[in-house]
Amino acid sequence: MNEKFYKTLKSVETEDWLDYHLIRPICYYLALFFARFNIHPNTVTILSMFVGAGASLFFVHGCFYYEGTTGLLCNITGILLLIIADLLDCTDGQLARMTGKKSRMGRILDGVAGFTWYIPIYVLLVYRFYLHHDIEFGWLGIENTPENSLIATAIVFLLGLYAGIGGLGAQQRLADYYIQLHLFFLKDEKGSEFDNSARQQEIYDQMPKDASLVERAFQKSYIDYTRKQERVTPQFQRLITLLRNRYGTSTNIPKPVREEFHSNSLSLMKWNGMLTFNFRSFFLFLFCLLDVPVVHFLWEAIAMTLLKWYVNHRHESFSKKIADKLESEG
Repeated sequence: MNEKFYKTLKSVETEDWLDYHLIRPICYYLALFFARFNIHPNTVTILSMFVGAGASLFFVHGCFYYEGTTGLLCNITGILLLIIADLLDCTDGQLARMTGKKSRMGRILDGVAGFTWYIPIYVLLVYRFYLHHDIEFGWLGIENTPENSLIATAIVFLLGLYAGIGGLGAQQRLADYYIQLHLFFLKDEKGSEFDNSARQQEIYDQMPKDASLVERAFQKSYIDYTRKQERVTPQFQRLITLLRNRYGTSTNIPKPVREEFHSNSLSLMKWNGMLTFNFRSFFLFLFCLLDVPVVHFLWEAIAMTLLKWYVNHRHESFSKKIADKLESEG
């Protein structure tokens, strides 16, 4: 790829192998197409939301075991739609960097895009379980009665709720935060979208009286988004507060401090990347094709939660180490 392509990336360091070698090149050409017709990046983001949410209408169908070839084709269609949604979601950022059309609303939309895909998908996967659960009932030796179906579906709903909000939502929020922190120490504030809740609250408080309810709602949700990121990273918050109090702007942070943070963060990027779309969606697709989507909820609730804990623990550990060193040096 040419130099223009590389300029549309946040950083090569924050891209996984599949993104860098396949997804991002495709998105680059999509961005060129949208730029040619002067289509705004936010429009592309909104389009990705509709396409991703539309995938849920196909994932609700049982796959080959329950609905034969028709079910298999429906699930494959859902997979393709979700992949297209991800391509569009990646394209919006590259298009914004290509055209210079970056905006605060674009950053907010990008943060919520994935949730608009998975909320309807998860809800309809619960309904899919209600319709098709012979495999799971067979594993557990449960008699397939209407009463047992309702009780099991209620349990699966609670599991899906946890997997979606406490699992997927928290994981993607943290992964996004760590990418922005990595870029902050690599490229300074101008090369990053590192935000904090205090600043976002100021923006909300200063919004003009005639600001639309939609804009206010999005900004309010973004305040909550950033607060949740800060709540699970207390040692990093301590570190960034020390750095700001001592050095002011990011450009004044000493090179050794910046390099130490960057080195530790870089070693985590491959694990952090597993909390994003490519790795996670592989298992969603797999379990839907195997006709046991409830197993995906268990995977999200257990395996992905453990991965999130590992990434968070390591990031907090080296943040604490750097902060302790700064305090000891006075």
